[in-house]
Amino acid sequence: MSADFWAGYISGAIGIVIGNPLDILKVRLQAGGSSSSTSSPISSSPSLPSPTPGSTPSTGTASAATTNWIRPFLRGTAAPVLGYGALNALLFVSYNRTESALNQFVFGIDPSLPSQIGVNLWSTWIAGAVGGLATWVVSTPTELVKCRVQLQDQGVVDGENRIGREKGSWQVTKHVLRTQGIKGLYFGGVVTALRDSIGYGFYFWSYELSSRWMVAASSSSSSSSQAGGIFTSEAARVLLCGGLAGIVTWASIFPLDVIKTRVQTQGILGVGASSTSTEQTTLLDQTTTAQRKQRPLGAWEVAKSTYREGGVKPFFRGLAVCSVRAFIVNAVQWAIYEWIMTELGQGRRAKASAAGVEAGSSFGGGELVGMGA
Repeated sequence: MSADFWAGYISGAIGIVIGNPLDILKVRLQAGGSSSSTSSPISSSPSLPSPTPGSTPSTGTASAATTNWIRPFLRGTAAPVLGYGALNALLFVSYNRTESALNQFVFGIDPSLPSQIGVNLWSTWIAGAVGGLATWVVSTPTELVKCRVQLQDQGVVDGENRIGREKGSWQVTKHVLRTQGIKGLYFGGVVTALRDSIGYGFYFWSYELSSRWMVAASSSSSSSSQAGGIFTSEAARVLLCGGLAGIVTWASIFPLDVIKTRVQTQGILGVGASSTSTEQTTLLDQTTTAQRKQRPLGAWEVAKSTYREGGVKPFFRGLAVCSVRAFIVNAVQWAIYEWIMTELGQGRRAKASAAGVEAGSSFGGGELVGMGA
């Protein structure tokens, strides 16, 4: 496997572990409402468990309570760690190969020169979009399983008897395969592909553009009497640019992500193992029971229903939480990716040194060409 494959895989898996708690909050906000609301047309998402007031648990009970409190924030981690590691690897490999081909055959840029990496921002955006589209085969089933696991209740309670228990990623996957086949795992695939293609186009474009700005600011600072601060540190630049790229990406496609979440989590089955378990309220209560049994709603129908819920506002519910998560996760992912690539001798600085080019120039320091310049 190539260096960018392993760098992408490892950075993607680590990023998911770090960002999963905030991702759960984002998905639940996108699904709509709080668990106490009964009037919203979008059914409520399950609330997080809370300690019982006035209780004085023993050491063992306290340990169990702590575990029960932390566990919801780890829910749905298995599918993303496995899926997004592969997704991130596929993304970076597809992006790097596509950008190299575009630069060489379309824009006439020699991709072997480190100083020419990312010179044309059009090729950067298009390569990112192609890379995002290539991840569709992994991202759609991963997102579907992750969202369904994250939104399920702790269990179905009937009086004193708990008749259901939460399912993990593997159980949800097996249930979908058993009831709907492979096709069921790719439900919502069109809107997911559109989201990934647009989002990753802006992801690489914003990372490259912000890198250029910081390199330019660093050059200006170093030429003056000031020390230059954060701009003179390559590690700080990678962290900041990676974080900004994450925010720009999610801001550009957040409405599509809301639609994707609601499409994929319609009619989540009850968590009980019994065949008599009742079906949870669907996320879109405006449809009748007969309509639900006939077919699930498509992306356009979900979009119209979401708009009727509260205009434009529901399409941006959870954006603040998502932005915080995006900054942290993508700052870490880019830092790990660049570090691994450098350690494997494939980083920009390593290539620049081998070619006798100044390291700063290889990090987005070429002539500004193309969109956004």
